[in-house]
This record gives sequence, C-alpha cells and structure tokens, in this order.
Amino acid sequence: MARAMFEYTKTILNKVSFDSVLFCKELQKAVKRLLPYEIEELRIWIDNLIKEKPNLNQCLIYLNP
Repeated sequence: MARAMFEYTKTILNKVSFDSVLFCKELQKAVKRLLPYEIEELRIWIDNLIKEKPNLNQCLIYLNP
C-alpha cells in the first residue's frame, strides 16, 4: 500500500509541475505522507524532473531534513 502512495505522489507532482508554487505545496504534503526511504527516491525522481523543468529547483528546500 505504501508503494501505491509513492506512485500516486509522483503522478500528482508530474501533473502540477507546470506551476512551481503548486508543485511546492504538493511536495510539502508528500513529505508528510511518505516514508524516509521513499522521500530519498522522490528526491532522485525530482532531480531528473528538474533537468527538464529548472523552475522547480526552488522546491528542493522542502526535501532537506
């Protein structure tokens, strides 16, 4: 079930990636819901997404411990 939440989170973040403010809000919610190892996987996924959409770089502050 936890894996399903991780995949759902990636889907939502991908859909809102056009707006950095909305992306940051959804990322904040995701950090509260996901397990620590899932957050690390999410960080890797977001790093790859940022290569395509550099405007999302500002949202990385929500992934720092």
